[in-house]
Amino acid sequence: MISRKSTYPCFVITFFLCFSSCIHTLENSDLIKEGSPNYGLSESLRLYEESHENLLVFTHATMVDGTGNPIKQNQTIIIENGIFKEVGKYTDVRIPQNAKTINLKGKTIIPGIVGMHNHLHIPRFPDVGDVAAKLYLAAGVTTIQTCGAAAPYKELKLSKRIEEGEFIGPEIISSAPFITGKGGNPNMIIPRNTEHLRDTMQHWLDLGVKWFKVYRNTNPDDLKTIIEVAHKNKAKVRGHLCSVTFEEATRLGIDGIEHGLNSTSDFRTHKAYGQCNGGREYIDELIINHPNVKRLQQIMIDNKVFLTSTLSIYEASIPNRAYADDRSLDVMSPFLRKQYKDRRASNDKQIDDVTREKRLKRIMQFEYQYYKMGGLLCAGVDAGRHVLPGFGDQRNYELLIEAGFTTEEAVKIMTGNGAKALERTDIGTIQVGKRADFVILNGDLRTDATTIEKVETVFKDGKSYNPDLILKTVQGQFGKE
Repeated sequence: MISRKSTYPCFVITFFLCFSSCIHTLENSDLIKEGSPNYGLSESLRLYEESHENLLVFTHATMVDGTGNPIKQNQTIIIENGIFKEVGKYTDVRIPQNAKTINLKGKTIIPGIVGMHNHLHIPRFPDVGDVAAKLYLAAGVTTIQTCGAAAPYKELKLSKRIEEGEFIGPEIISSAPFITGKGGNPNMIIPRNTEHLRDTMQHWLDLGVKWFKVYRNTNPDDLKTIIEVAHKNKAKVRGHLCSVTFEEATRLGIDGIEHGLNSTSDFRTHKAYGQCNGGREYIDELIINHPNVKRLQQIMIDNKVFLTSTLSIYEASIPNRAYADDRSLDVMSPFLRKQYKDRRASNDKQIDDVTREKRLKRIMQFEYQYYKMGGLLCAGVDAGRHVLPGFGDQRNYELLIEAGFTTEEAVKIMTGNGAKALERTDIGTIQVGKRADFVILNGDLRTDATTIEKVETVFKDGKSYNPDLILKTVQGQFGKE
């Protein structure tokens, strides 16, 4: 088990690319003004990008390509105009004479992370998009699906600004506001009737939104309508379920389900149809490999329902694990730091209660079994508490390793599988012809899961970003009142 009492390693400050003739040290460089074309770009690649017509070669890299295939050593990756042009063993790839070549011996390359439950809000703060976008990118998350919006118009605006190069961040695949039912959160859409539901969905479809998220109190009839309208318009529906069971939602045609075992109301005792009620004894008692559990998972798999893992946010509620790392504390606002301090004091009084830790292990087993049975498992941070955008995605990787997944499998879950769920063929893996979204990590990811935190450079659309420069601009800003 990876201990949470120790702090995360700090991001490496000395950048590794040795263009000593054309770079300044980080300490002596000025931050580019936000909004300029090169804002946030790696200092060591800025001059290169301006003068070498977007032809770049990396050699001697350890590569985890996001397909689930075995890790490859001594790889050469050629990028031209933001696209992977050639990928192969160093001895088999001919390097163009006019290319700038960079030796990545001792580094690991993975695809850009595709976050599949990556909000631009947190509790109490409906819009943290500007800071969250920078945090996601700095942590190697190059694409996000927001899985429900609390400030949908601002989310769409930010997505457009990033797309047009006016702001830095991941590609944002936006959501409509959450849809729930009677008794649900009043700041969400609670349909008055079927006509109101259809009209509301059409409004968001007209704005270009293609993802809808239903929440805990959505009733089965409304869910049927939501799926019907969405699919008719080539949009998708995902859900954090309770009133509707996983099996009911699957048979109605839902595309994705969030959180796994923690929200599987199929096994609640005395649950009434269409209501979020009943006992939750199953969370502690259910036998994960029981035929009834496997039957449910097989129904989901047969109907091509993806399952999204959100392990890091659940871990944040476990008294003996709920520790914030130094990076997160540095970025948090004073308000969030105080909240964390107060929660930590409460957790210290419950430090010997391992009930929730045992539940985490069972949630992991449920997800591991789903994956091994052939299900499409994705991952996302679902930021909150002290789990921040981007940093929480990295922690998800470490928890997937703890759950028993191999390095190749965990990377696939966080990259290639997310792209598959989004039906995107241009991102998610390092393969010829795909967009050059990838992350350079300082170290060997095979032998040390925390290498996922040691991000040296993030590439999105073939352009490089220096996480240290980005993070320098958001210190103390996340969750600022």
